Amino acid sequence: MLSQSHFLSLNPHSRSSLSPTTLFSNSSSSSSSSSTLALPKSHRFISMSISRPAVSNGFGAVNTVDPTDSELDHFAVIADKLADAAGDVIRKYFRKRFDIIDKEDLSPVTIADRAAEEAMISILKENLPSHAIYGEENGWQCKEKSADYVWVLDPIDGTKSFITGKPLFGTLIALLERGKPILGVIDQPILRERWVGITGRTTRLNGEEISTRSCPKLSQAYMYTTSPHLFSGDAEVAFAKVRDKVKVPLYGCDCYAYALLASGHVDLVVESGLKPYDFLSLIPVIEGAGGAITDWNGNHLSWEASSNSQATSFNVVAAGDKQLLQQALDCLEWH
Repeated sequence: MLSQSHFLSLNPHSRSSLSPTTLFSNSSSSSSSSSTLALPKSHRFISMSISRPAVSNGFGAVNTVDPTDSELDHFAVIADKLADAAGDVIRKYFRKRFDIIDKEDLSPVTIADRAAEEAMISILKENLPSHAIYGEENGWQCKEKSADYVWVLDPIDGTKSFITGKPLFGTLIALLERGKPILGVIDQPILRERWVGITGRTTRLNGEEISTRSCPKLSQAYMYTTSPHLFSGDAEVAFAKVRDKVKVPLYGCDCYAYALLASGHVDLVVESGLKPYDFLSLIPVIEGAGGAITDWNGNHLSWEASSNSQATSFNVVAAGDKQLLQQALDCLEWH
């Protein structure tokens, strides 16, 4: 995938319930029977709670609450298997010769993209047949037109990096519960680094808990974007405002930049034109590390996947420090 864009250790502690809070609370939000949505108001965050209907948990039962810890643990084990399978495929083709095909949008795709996605789809169909799948290469995979749980897959986020031998691409795996990402994986199969974010838990890199770093001022920030050439029109102008105010603007990395942010090495990522499969997996990873990720208006990111869903484009900004996110939003002045 071309948009701007190891081991799993499970938390043995039960998640406590949490009242709805704003996006800018100091701790990772826990799951509850309500979800919170951050809405812009003069670029300030407010939150509102919406009740959620009953959903199937994939085990044949129907819940009126979010998945239990044991269910999340099971989903996380499956996600780990998906990343393992995709990595096995990708490593076989990395820095090897293969055909490169241009898709309708002129973005390249390779046999590695397609084979890695097929490997993940096969595992999901075997282990979680009631769950739907939306893959970048294969689209909607489900007999029904909608599903309570949807896995969103991007086998290679950063295909240009992959085909040029740069190991800064990644496999992205997200599990949505009625449009809300509850689990996310960023996997770098060459470096064998795996970031796992689960709602209500601290993000882990290869089993070790991680956190973002403090950087409350835009003038002190190290900022990444995949390429300045991926912005156009008003988005290019808005991005330039932020670029000119940060300490160091950097380019490249695709999804790997968000992983570096979650680990506390980068402060800010600003990108335009991302598809849902480019950013949904990033949300639990970044939020679980103490950071925040929104669109350019400060709205919480989500996507209701179905057989009729279109993978529309989003402008995305992520920050390790929530004060920094607010400054970036104020600078973007996106309306």
